[in-house]
Amino acid sequence: MSTPYPFTAIVGQDDLRLGLLLNAVSPAVGGVLVRGEKGTAKSTAVRALAALMPEVAVVPGCRFSCDPVSPDPACPDGPHAEAAGVSRAARTVELPVGASEDRLVGALDIERALSEGVKAFEPGLLADAHRGILYVDEVNLLHDHLVDLLLDAAAMGASYVEREGVSVRHAARFLLVGTMNPEEGELRPQLLDRFGLTVEVAASRDTDERVEVVRRRLAYDDDPEGFAARWAEEENALRRRIADARALLPRVVLGDGVLRQIAATCAAFEVDGMRADIVMARTATALAAWAGREEVTADDVRQAALLALPHRRRRNPFDAPGLDEDKLDQTLDEAGPQDDNDDDDRPDPDPDGGGNDDGGGGGGVPPQADGDRTPPQGQGGEDGDTPSQAPEGAPDAPGRSTGAEQQPVASAEPFRTKMLSVPGLGEGAAGRRSRARTEHGRTTGARRPQGSLTKLHLAATVQAAAPHQRARGRAGRGLVVRRDDLRQATREGREGNLVLFVVDASGSMAARQRMSAVKGAVLSLLLDAYQRRDKVGLVTFRGKEAEVALPPTSSVDAAAARLESLPTGGRTPLAAGLLKAHDVLRVERLRDPSRRPLLVLVTDGRATGGPEPVALAGRAARLHRSEGTASVVVDCESGYVRLGLAGELARELGGTAVTLDELRADSIAGLVKDVTAAGRAA
Repeated sequence: MSTPYPFTAIVGQDDLRLGLLLNAVSPAVGGVLVRGEKGTAKSTAVRALAALMPEVAVVPGCRFSCDPVSPDPACPDGPHAEAAGVSRAARTVELPVGASEDRLVGALDIERALSEGVKAFEPGLLADAHRGILYVDEVNLLHDHLVDLLLDAAAMGASYVEREGVSVRHAARFLLVGTMNPEEGELRPQLLDRFGLTVEVAASRDTDERVEVVRRRLAYDDDPEGFAARWAEEENALRRRIADARALLPRVVLGDGVLRQIAATCAAFEVDGMRADIVMARTATALAAWAGREEVTADDVRQAALLALPHRRRRNPFDAPGLDEDKLDQTLDEAGPQDDNDDDDRPDPDPDGGGNDDGGGGGGVPPQADGDRTPPQGQGGEDGDTPSQAPEGAPDAPGRSTGAEQQPVASAEPFRTKMLSVPGLGEGAAGRRSRARTEHGRTTGARRPQGSLTKLHLAATVQAAAPHQRARGRAGRGLVVRRDDLRQATREGREGNLVLFVVDASGSMAARQRMSAVKGAVLSLLLDAYQRRDKVGLVTFRGKEAEVALPPTSSVDAAAARLESLPTGGRTPLAAGLLKAHDVLRVERLRDPSRRPLLVLVTDGRATGGPEPVALAGRAARLHRSEGTASVVVDCESGYVRLGLAGELARELGGTAVTLDELRADSIAGLVKDVTAAGRAA
């Protein structure tokens, strides 16, 4: 086993270390979600924490790590006779992104359960992690049903496996740590709420600190054991401090005054439900124990709020986590005793017990993504035209484009869209958009299992076994079942798709009011994609070429940021946009062949620039149609005179055209229930 990097050797990252240590002191806090850019020691810190955890005493031979002092009465390996326990190090169990449900919660031997009535159970990762650490790297990339199971077990302290009337329950109490890079997609708000604490991490911008990080890492890579030995004294001291804080924790007093401050803070920030209040109370208690005190103070409440509330403040998927610290201080002052010390220089607890000069950690707003920066204004388009000054409501002149690049405009208010779906039956990642064969959903049939049996079709299994009972010598009432009789249930649910937005950013779209409406429509579709668990990509075209503004990703936030900063102007290279989209989809089919694409083209249908732009655009559209790509054209043409170019383009694509107004109207349901219906009828 490789020597882990010492926890005390991590440079900076005070919030990250504090969040982990508070959970080590009090696992009831509910775990910690670590959000941050790649290369910020997230995984290193989690793995290093395991070496600091106190040893646990377990019942010899118990696969579920029962405590010999108070074994679980429902343990599948029990009942346990009185025996001396054995001590071992606390485990760190890692849940891979591609894990199956059976690997997570365990699996029942259905064949033995049916034929012998025996609960033969193979424990999963939740059982392995009991009384230890369960680490989920890239938790935002886990399938939703796995995240649900994981967080339910963390909340209840137990895991339940139910299969065809046979159930197994075992204890599953662990320190849950999830890490994620927000650029790769967000967790749903209701799942964010299940993590007790959240911390934001980012690479230091201080030169000396970065130098020290590199120096220590190189020293560790050259001689891991020697490097760990040099930090052994600090590690032992921190290990003792965790043990002392755990011992002190039951004696910490949470007074009525601080409870009132906790309740007032959660009410002032309008967090949903009562989980935030409970987590704040437990965190403040752990902070007091960590500081060696037997009474919770207002400083503990403040730090607890900075760790427990930011991720519960999100009101929509595009909100960044954060907390207004001035409002927090005001709320604490108003809810606290009148004679409290109003010292504004409150030290914030950190892993070393010292202060934090930046006014508190865990509650800062993360750095802006690249897409949040406003790009510089351009100096003109392809032909040097000036922006159109046509009055609102005037017709769009055919072939006319505004050459000068326009500064980005804000999007209109997003609205709820009707569902756009891909026709047919897919087999992609679980989601909420198009019909697909999935592990979860309504049962539609049965088949012979391919590999291990996961979802038994009981009726089909009995039907397969029934004709052979006499030949198998059945004598009693029980059914004699063989492995060949077992049938896997086939189920139909919903899948997530790759929604590729191809947005016309040319001069013909540059009227500020129209572009604002277009951005609002795309933002609405992005919000819909977030809710339906899709991957999204963004291709834009203007001037002479098209570009991939955002490669396909699970981060809808990133797509929204790129959309907001999108400039307009120049000619309309429609063919280039469609060909660029074709290249993106070709690569994605190789990377993820089971995820079906949906092309959403946002344009007024014009094509200008270069030889035969309209004919080239038509050929590019037919290329998508020949490969069966489902498509929708959002028609952005406005004015009294409409040319219907977007509708013609939709026919070339084999898809459907909808206007911006239809995108929010009830009538769209019939238009895009099957986005290729119009193409097949043409």
